[in-house]
Amino acid sequence: MTDIQDRPLVDPDISVDDFAAQAEAWLESKLERRPTKTETGIVWGEGEFDVSVFHAMTYDVERAHLDRLMEWVQAKAERGYHAITWPTELGGLGLSRAHSRAFGRLERQFLTPGVHETLAVTRGLIAPTINVFGTDEQKQRWIPSFVAGEVLCCQLFSEPGAGSDLAGLACKAVRDGDEWVVNGQKVWSSGAQFSQWGELIARTDPDVVKHQGMTAFVIPMDLPGIEIRPIAQMSGGSSFCEVFFNDVRVPDDLRLGEEGDGWKVALTTLGFERDHSEGEGGGASGGSWSKVLATANALGVADDPIIRDGLVKTYIHSRIESMVNRRAADLAKSGTPGPEGSLGKLIWTEGMYQMTEMVSAILGAKLTADTGEWGTYEWTAHVLGAPGYRIAGGSDEVQRNIIGERVLGLPREPKTDTGPWKDVPR
Repeated sequence: MTDIQDRPLVDPDISVDDFAAQAEAWLESKLERRPTKTETGIVWGEGEFDVSVFHAMTYDVERAHLDRLMEWVQAKAERGYHAITWPTELGGLGLSRAHSRAFGRLERQFLTPGVHETLAVTRGLIAPTINVFGTDEQKQRWIPSFVAGEVLCCQLFSEPGAGSDLAGLACKAVRDGDEWVVNGQKVWSSGAQFSQWGELIARTDPDVVKHQGMTAFVIPMDLPGIEIRPIAQMSGGSSFCEVFFNDVRVPDDLRLGEEGDGWKVALTTLGFERDHSEGEGGGASGGSWSKVLATANALGVADDPIIRDGLVKTYIHSRIESMVNRRAADLAKSGTPGPEGSLGKLIWTEGMYQMTEMVSAILGAKLTADTGEWGTYEWTAHVLGAPGYRIAGGSDEVQRNIIGERVLGLPREPKTDTGPWKDVPR
C-alpha cells in the first residue's frame, strides 16, 4: 500500500495557479508533450490512433496495458496527484475540484499510457462508493490502494435474468453465522479477469420488495467457488466476463453498508458511473471531436457542405456535453452525483451515436475495408463498441425514466412487481 506519510505534502492553501505550475514542472520531468502542430492537436499519421470503445486485445497485451496504467497512477501517487480532491487521511491532497481540473488539463497535454475501464471503475466508482458506505476500517483498508492503482476492482451487478432491471437480481447470499454463502451468476463484469476485488450486490431477503432485499459486499475475486469466464466480443476483445458463484463464503466484515442497503449502494455506484463531470488526462474512450475533425481534414471532405454541417452539429453536441458535465460537477460538490448524472450519461451516449454517423459519412467504404491507411479503419472499433454504452450503466430508457421522474417531477412509470421479490414472475 502507498505510504502516505512518505509522500511530499502540498500546502492546503496553495492557489490553483501555483499548484498548476508545480504540477506542470513535475509532468515535464516524467512525460513527453503531445504534438500540437494542427488545429486538432493531432499530427496525422504519427503515433497510435485509438478510438476504440472497448479494448480488443489479447489477455497478455491487455494485462501489459493495465500494468503500464497502474504504474503511471502509482507514480502520480508519490506526489498525491492521483487523488487531488481526496482527503489527506486517505492518501489525497485535500484540494478543490478546481485544482483537480487544472491538473487534468495539464495531463492531457502529455503522452500518457491511455485509459482502461477497469482502472476507472476501481478509482472512480468503487472507491468513492466505499467512502460513502464503508466503515472507517474499510475506508483505510481499501480506498488508498484502490485510488493509487495498486489493485483492481470490478462491478458484480448485472445478471442474465435481470437485464436493465438491476433490482430484480437473483444472485443470493444466505447468512451463516459470521459469513454469507453466495450462489448465482453475474454477467458483463468488465475486467473481472484482471481484478483482485469485486463490488457484489446480492439478494439477501426474498420476502420483501425487490429494492429492499439486497446487500452489498466487497469481495476478493480469488475466493473458493468463484469462476470467471471472459466473453468474446464482436470487436475482437474479451473485456467483459461472466462470473459464477458456487457456495462462496464471504465474511460479514466484507459487507458494505447495512444489511438490506444494497440498492442504495448500487445506485451510488451507478451515479458515479453516469457522472462524466470529472476526467483524467489519459483521454476518453471512443474517440473525440478533434479526431473526427482530423479524419475529415485528412480525407479532404471537411469543406463538403453536408459533411461540414454534420461536423458543426458534432462540435455543438460536444460543447453542450462539456457544459452539462460542468454543471453536474457543481451539483455534486457533496461528493455523490445526483440524478443529473443520468442527463450527462444520456448526452454522452447520444454523442457517441452522432460520432458513429459522422465518421461513417466521412469514411464510407474505408470504414469496412482495411486499406492500411492510418486513422481510417481504426474507426471500426468505435462503430462496433459504441452501442454497448447505450446499455452499460443503465440503458438509455432507464436514464430517461430517471430524468423524467427525479429531475422533471413527472409521474412514475406503472409498476407490476410491487410485491415480495419471491412472488414476482421471472
